[in-house]
Amino acid sequence: MSATELPLIGDYSTPDTPLSGARIGVVTFPGTLDDRDAARAIRVAGAEAVSLWHADHDLGGVDAVVIPGGFSYGDYLRAGAIARFAPMMSNIIDAASSSAKLPVLGICNGFQILTESHLLPGSMVKNDHLKFLCRDQVLRVENNATAWTNKYGLGEEITIVLKNQDGQYVADEKTLHALEAEGRVAFSYVGWNPNGSRRNIAGITNAAGNVVGLMPHPEHAVEAGYGPDHTGTDGLGFFTSVLTHLVGGQK
Repeated sequence: MSATELPLIGDYSTPDTPLSGARIGVVTFPGTLDDRDAARAIRVAGAEAVSLWHADHDLGGVDAVVIPGGFSYGDYLRAGAIARFAPMMSNIIDAASSSAKLPVLGICNGFQILTESHLLPGSMVKNDHLKFLCRDQVLRVENNATAWTNKYGLGEEITIVLKNQDGQYVADEKTLHALEAEGRVAFSYVGWNPNGSRRNIAGITNAAGNVVGLMPHPEHAVEAGYGPDHTGTDGLGFFTSVLTHLVGGQK
């Protein structure tokens, strides 16, 4: 079944707007779990989801990329460490770092891959309690000026799904200070730090704002009746944000 044939509960697309022309790639590695969910979220937002295979060398002319969650290559060696060397990642690294500034969103394992590829600083290690955790998680938006967060209000609190085992974000003190001083902390945990991440960091951005990584899963909170508390759609803003960014000619 192609990405365009994914079923939806209701049709949230907007075919008569410029948003419908956007093509967003979703990368699949061996062990990826949430590529279908990411593709669905992209379609709900009104764009076309394009499947990208880890071994391919061509980005297919996509306007943005989502690296979804899962256990790429079984998380052998270290979460995201092997995926970083996939041919597709070489293309993504080059495009995200180029003057074109390809928007890239890394979710959970995708965030781990972004740190391993040095598109984002720091690293991800085992949760401080050493257990897999799945829960609805409140986040505070700390930066709403990125390609993936511009539809949120600064300081807004959103609830999306968290599910991870290697979700503890770590970095040295110099890096942590720079992230906070430069406004590059995109999201922070509210209420309870679920994995021991330094300074309650749930997600970060690069300096240009085109690359964002976070541990919780916005793609699981895009349709009423299926998100947190069965009503949450707080994750949809990630995907409408990038469409707004692209339509604004900022890609």
